Amino acid sequence: MRQIVLDTETTGLNAQGGDRVIEIGCVEMIDRRLSGEHIHFYINPERDIDAGAIAVHGLTVEFLADKPKFADIAEDLRAFVQGAELIIHNAPFDLGFLDAEFLRLGLSSFRSQAGKVIDTLIEARKRYPGKRNSLDALCERLEVSNAHRTLHGALLDAQLLAHVYLAMTRGQNNLAMDVLDQSSQAGQSVKKIDFSSLSLPVLYASELEQAAHEQLLDRLDAQLKGTSLWREAPASS
Repeated sequence: MRQIVLDTETTGLNAQGGDRVIEIGCVEMIDRRLSGEHIHFYINPERDIDAGAIAVHGLTVEFLADKPKFADIAEDLRAFVQGAELIIHNAPFDLGFLDAEFLRLGLSSFRSQAGKVIDTLIEARKRYPGKRNSLDALCERLEVSNAHRTLHGALLDAQLLAHVYLAMTRGQNNLAMDVLDQSSQAGQSVKKIDFSSLSLPVLYASELEQAAHEQLLDRLDAQLKGTSLWREAPASS
């Protein structure tokens, strides 16, 4: 499964009123793993930038004056997201701006270039009702470090959002499933080994290790708003 985590910065808040996209950042995930592939554009908006927007992202008309126009990067952007599932925080905002940019060029909507859209703001509100669900708040809640983020930046925010999304949707994956998945991606076959004849020592956790384990389960329970798998009573045979 190919997913693209996307973020934009803009000249203001009103796409229909003429505000433009000035930065785009996209990072690629394949089967829920960051592939290392990304694209990033600074864009000359050919107009002024609201002072409030500059306070958020720090991008000025002077800095963007020698950057490409949207028409110059549209095809590269379209090709990168083609058919992929999009992951965006507050998706209507970014999609509204990108659709408006594609419309100016006489192209089909940006939204039509990709597949399904996952709005992490909607997902976060379902999981954490009544709480703050900004990207910064989610980073803090899910222990994703954003210490290096002083201003908004499209590529940095897309990278942070990728980690937030993975943390928010990680579930309780089986370690064996991860090993099998990694092997299959590398084109390797997994051989079964008979361990029935081996006598393995049993190593019990120390009191400190047990306490650390309980603290980890407490955090999992808080995130799940329930009881994690490891605290459920085993099924009777």
